[in-house]
Amino acid sequence: METTYSVLMSVYHKEKPEYLKSSMESMFNQTVPTDDFVLICDGPLNESLDAVIAEMQKKYGSSLHVVRLEKNGGLGNALNEGIKYCKYELVARMDSDDISCPDRCEKQLSVFRQHAELSIVSGMILEFQDTPDVISGKRQLPETHDKICEFSRKRNPFNHPAVMFKKSAVQKAGGYSEKYPLFEDYYLWIRMLMKDCKGYNLQEPVLYMRTPPDMYLRRGGRKYAKNMLSFHKWLKCSGWTRNGEYITGAIPHAAVCVMPNCLRYIVYHVIHG
Repeated sequence: METTYSVLMSVYHKEKPEYLKSSMESMFNQTVPTDDFVLICDGPLNESLDAVIAEMQKKYGSSLHVVRLEKNGGLGNALNEGIKYCKYELVARMDSDDISCPDRCEKQLSVFRQHAELSIVSGMILEFQDTPDVISGKRQLPETHDKICEFSRKRNPFNHPAVMFKKSAVQKAGGYSEKYPLFEDYYLWIRMLMKDCKGYNLQEPVLYMRTPPDMYLRRGGRKYAKNMLSFHKWLKCSGWTRNGEYITGAIPHAAVCVMPNCLRYIVYHVIHG
């Protein structure tokens, strides 16, 4: 079975050092470990985060490659820079505050081995607030490629923090883009699907995602709604979606964005169980 893969993570100064440490450890402690962990520091950090990184460098040596950017340029730009340093074709994305299940990468590598035509493999994520021992919700997405394409016309078809992808396929599609802020990954997946890249979603948990209550504040407001509608208009103009899908996908989403925070919190929990 294919056992070589890179890990790609971006961190910036607002992250908590204890979250970064647990997130990195969860990837270094995989049942099929990596020897190519690429950590992009998106602009100057702070003393506490730098201390965690120094500790990890001492512990994991040459397996950890730290790339420091002079200025904070956003997640998409940071990941594009990081991809350049990933030495393997398969790249496992990881956020700096989530926790991967120990066998996450083993499961994804197995899927790639069995289905060489795939370019993107993600899976179910379990949400938590304070501890992964107490689950507050889950995000389970369609399994097969055809259903993924159908789902993508209204909502993001992959859980970005749990994605493993082929580096060449991402680069061929043009990589990440900051054109639609907060929709960098969704925009990338659609462009990959348009180029006939195949996707798959594991129907079992592969990652614990930290979802603090204020996450629902960040996914609301007129600015977020404007960015979301602009993205869905691009989906329609590109021919990926039709008028009916725009009306039943984008418009309800926009309505949720401008809801009072308490109502938006309830909607997200109903959707994610």
